[in-house]
Amino acid sequence: MTSPRTIVVWLRDDLRLSDHPALHAAAKAGGPVVCVYVFDEASAARPLGGAARWWLAQSLRALQESLQSAGAQLVLRKGEAAQAIAAVARESDAAAVYWNDIAQAPHRAAVDRVKAALGEIGVAAQSFAGDLLLSPENIRNKENRGLRVFTPFWRRVQALGDPPAPLPAPKKLVAGPRLSSDALESWQLEPTRPDWAGGLRESWTPGEAAAQQRLRAFLDDVAGYASERDRPDREGTSRLSPHLRFGEISPRQVWHAARFAAAEHPRRAADIDKFLSELGWREFCRHLLYDVPDLAGRNLQSSFDAFPWKRDNKALRAWQRGQTGYPIVDAGMRELWHTGVMHNRVRMVVASFLVKHLLIDWRDGEKWFWDTLVDADAGSNPANWQWVAGSGADAAPYFRVFNPILQGEKFDPDGNYVRRWVPELARLPDKMIHQPWEATPLELAAAGVELGKSYPHPIIDHKAGRERALKAYASIRND
Repeated sequence: MTSPRTIVVWLRDDLRLSDHPALHAAAKAGGPVVCVYVFDEASAARPLGGAARWWLAQSLRALQESLQSAGAQLVLRKGEAAQAIAAVARESDAAAVYWNDIAQAPHRAAVDRVKAALGEIGVAAQSFAGDLLLSPENIRNKENRGLRVFTPFWRRVQALGDPPAPLPAPKKLVAGPRLSSDALESWQLEPTRPDWAGGLRESWTPGEAAAQQRLRAFLDDVAGYASERDRPDREGTSRLSPHLRFGEISPRQVWHAARFAAAEHPRRAADIDKFLSELGWREFCRHLLYDVPDLAGRNLQSSFDAFPWKRDNKALRAWQRGQTGYPIVDAGMRELWHTGVMHNRVRMVVASFLVKHLLIDWRDGEKWFWDTLVDADAGSNPANWQWVAGSGADAAPYFRVFNPILQGEKFDPDGNYVRRWVPELARLPDKMIHQPWEATPLELAAAGVELGKSYPHPIIDHKAGRERALKAYASIRND
């Protein structure tokens, strides 16, 4: 009998072994398997931001170890995907190349080029569903477009039933021929001079094993999630977003683990339903990106093309550095810089402050988040920014201007979140921590705070900023 020929598995945003349809099919074929990751910035819609590049390096190291334990090599190549994949197929005398689909325009275009290159050398190509709970083609309206409102979208997802059960990781892979591989360090994904990633290393353990451990720990302690998730001063969220972003865990794995936990502990069902709706929002954003590839650059609501944004580099820098004079905003921006994430409630507050109080274009905020978030997602990041600005799908109403003082008092009532990330205010009394300018000179002195020196005055008055925002929004509604 003829031995099965090598199958190449092309890895992208699916850096795991379990619930990996392409890898599962290759292993099941019984022949040698070669896994390859191509660092292809030329084919991407936009290069990875700095924080995401750091995460990618750690995730690839973890994947290398997992594949090595299973008996296979992870081949690293840099360059245009079609050329790199065709080269690996030739070098390994492969019969076929398998991969999981990613329902995004740049990825689909890259796939078309890979298929063409493989066709020229007589190598078969096969793709598998593995990026989403449901393919965007499964949820369309009468005009064959994706849904633009979340609630009916999520109802449709739920009505279609559970997604397929996750696939197990292959216990053993037949090693293919040993191929040349780039040294990961040669890609320069990690910062060196200066090395600003200390906070990321302190905050995260990337990789599939850490993702699975994180999911188990969260579901074991999910009680109260529906209310606690809005409290940045508490550990109430799943912290799975960067693991999902790089495919260290799949949406199907999260879905089924959550459903199992709800069945085992019925009292947790309401909290788990709320958690799954957050997974649904990620899915919604990805489906939106399928229909709107330029989501990061174009207002979904064209009326916003006439919005009177202000070009204010000084205010933008103050926002980026956590020096706006509003403690909840500054705490969020400093948390982002140190950890590569920001609590979801605070993300809404800081985004609202930028686009509404400061009238700075949402695209400037989206770009900053893209560079500094370890979970920077091509769908969720721009969709969420447009939601806050009012220009997007299912967007917040234009007149919803978050009051950063009230948001801080409501969701960080004891000031613990602010005290952690804005330590210069740590000694202020709770009632003043979210509005230090209201403290008396004696209270400020006792806390060691000197406004304008140790901590800035607010860069804009809340009431004035809100009124200016409403006037600006009214101007485009009257056009």
